[in-house]
Amino acid sequence: MSDLGLGLPQFEAFLAGLNVPNSCVLNKPLFKKMFQEHADLDAKDKKVLKDDVGKIRWLFTLKPSTINIAPYSDDFRDYGELAFLVVELSSAKNAERIGQLINRAIPYPTVIFFVLSENKGIEDHTGANDESDEKERQRADANEQLAICVADKRINKADKEKWVIEQLITSPWLRLSGTTDSGQAFLNSLTFTGLPHSNFWQFYQAIIARVQALQCAHISGCFHLETGEAVQQQADQLTRYRSIENDIKKLRAQIKQAEFSQQVVLNTQIKQQEQRLKQIAETL
Repeated sequence: MSDLGLGLPQFEAFLAGLNVPNSCVLNKPLFKKMFQEHADLDAKDKKVLKDDVGKIRWLFTLKPSTINIAPYSDDFRDYGELAFLVVELSSAKNAERIGQLINRAIPYPTVIFFVLSENKGIEDHTGANDESDEKERQRADANEQLAICVADKRINKADKEKWVIEQLITSPWLRLSGTTDSGQAFLNSLTFTGLPHSNFWQFYQAIIARVQALQCAHISGCFHLETGEAVQQQADQLTRYRSIENDIKKLRAQIKQAEFSQQVVLNTQIKQQEQRLKQIAETL
């Protein structure tokens, strides 16, 4: 794959490692106006799009004419092609909301690479300060971070021009320079040659399974890729974990308003829930 000219060297090195066929490369800009017109945005969506999103590029298109993978369709889904986008963010706090609005606007299963680069835009000067400028660029490269967003979508039977997002999954953020062992295992697992090529549904589900496994690794510390029915079991355990986390947050909020005697009861409940979290983490 040729140099995409994104100005994100660590991210481009990651893309090169995916082994994407050149025939799939599109690398065309998408403008915010497109999402404003086609994503049914509310006021908060528009503000987030304006304030938090920099450049958006459609990197790859996977379809039968660009890669040897069969389309898939049934009564609920139409996986005729897949889209891969890169979205440069100035802040990570609204990444999931941005993932939602992009997925509403694009009528294909979509993989979104969110990239956060704290020092992006350092100019390439020449002259007496070449050495210090090079050090600055290296520091900027080290600050590139990546999160991957995928969404399980189905056809809206009432309006087949629209999709219903059943589940949106966003990975934890990874530093692209010096990431953890589990983070590197996740990145390595995304190589196209290692993903199933039977059809686009299987290909996309394999990416979802990897993002889910990274979510689990963020809790357990170990990246472990499940297959078959175990993927759903892992998803169920992850849902239970998140639910208990929310319960603990609610209990801690109640403590602030409770009398001392009730605080003791609430603290006991929190410890019980934390023990449940620990038990689930050992299974992830």
